[in-house]
Amino acid sequence: MIRSLVAAAAALLLTASTGAQDTDEAVIVIHAGWLLAVPGEAPEAEQSIVIRGERIDRIEDGYVEIDGATVIDLSSQYVLPGLIDSHVHLLSELNPNRRLQNVTFSSADWALDGVRNARSTLMAGFTSVQDVGGELEAIVALRDAVRDGDVIGPRMRVSGPAVTPTGGHGDANGYNQDILHLIGSESACNGPADCRRAVRELIRARVDLIKITATGGVLSQTAAGTEQQFFDDELESIMEAARMMGRYVTAHAHGVGGINSAIRAGVHSIEHGSYLDDESIRLFRDNGVYLVPTLLAGATVAEIAETANWMTPEVRQKSIEVGPQMLDMARRAHTGGVQIAFGTDSGVSRHGDNAREFPLLVEAGLTPMEAIVSATVTASEHIQMADAIGTIEPGKFADIIATDENPWEDVSALLDVDFVMQGGQVHKNQ
Repeated sequence: MIRSLVAAAAALLLTASTGAQDTDEAVIVIHAGWLLAVPGEAPEAEQSIVIRGERIDRIEDGYVEIDGATVIDLSSQYVLPGLIDSHVHLLSELNPNRRLQNVTFSSADWALDGVRNARSTLMAGFTSVQDVGGELEAIVALRDAVRDGDVIGPRMRVSGPAVTPTGGHGDANGYNQDILHLIGSESACNGPADCRRAVRELIRARVDLIKITATGGVLSQTAAGTEQQFFDDELESIMEAARMMGRYVTAHAHGVGGINSAIRAGVHSIEHGSYLDDESIRLFRDNGVYLVPTLLAGATVAEIAETANWMTPEVRQKSIEVGPQMLDMARRAHTGGVQIAFGTDSGVSRHGDNAREFPLLVEAGLTPMEAIVSATVTASEHIQMADAIGTIEPGKFADIIATDENPWEDVSALLDVDFVMQGGQVHKNQ
């Protein structure tokens, strides 16, 4: 039912995309003025990218032409791989009615909002994302609709709702008891055995990874703080159950105790990491754990808290306290050699504004090139898709963007992406 509603709503969006075409047998040649094929390596001038179907066939020096091929002239532009956002929530966007939507929206409502947000994300140059928290039926349907070509949007990996302790950040909070019994998270769990159940049920529903709320959070309607909320034996049971069924675990974590416990238990990545310390940095490095700092989310909630009278007192207080911590956290992590994967927490901020994370990363000490690497090479490794995306190389998906200005000199150029191709199909060409 949801898939059919999503596909119907997407029909108009599909016709609105610029340059959409059947690329099964199509050959396209892009003439790139400057090509950053592998972020972190030196760019090359005057390159031709030959695309066959949805994948890159080869790259040649100079501007070549092939009989019967379509030529796309980006000879005055800066060309680089499609961007990857490792932390989004495509089904929703923070607004004064968000609490009401939790009890009035159906799965179809969430999915249809996701169609709009997915398109905005793709048009901003983000050709792949990892969605780490959304209504289960809706987000799985949206992922599959994008994969099947029914909906325009970024390539997606999804976790569905977070595994959370009862009353924790990922559970329903702030409603009367009758409502809580109706809308409480099915992924809430207590004790090792129950937490294994929650993991297995999500995997049965075909999620790509498991997300947990290792600590309290900023936007949950509760004054439960931002420190560790799972017991260590619960964390270990989650990691074991996920590993046995071929999934990794990423952990929402603000407080340092929750960060360090999650890493020791075997988590693959930490989302936010607001209060990490020197021990955290050592654990990140020693265990090869990724940090997804979501600086845009911190900046957004801190800004909104100044004027939003619809925020509850506990949410406003946490927003004011936690948001400003995140820039310094990322600076310390980068200096300490932690692997940083790009992620925004879009859904807290506006969908389509994802690139606002780039100037914040530079403010935290990354060079423009390092910020681009975090959203391409590192992010592709983090979401386990490095064999298919993250660079412009033969055999990989033709996920390609372009800008008028040089983003590896001034990363703010990525705030205005002029060209977007995903899987050999042009969706934007200004």
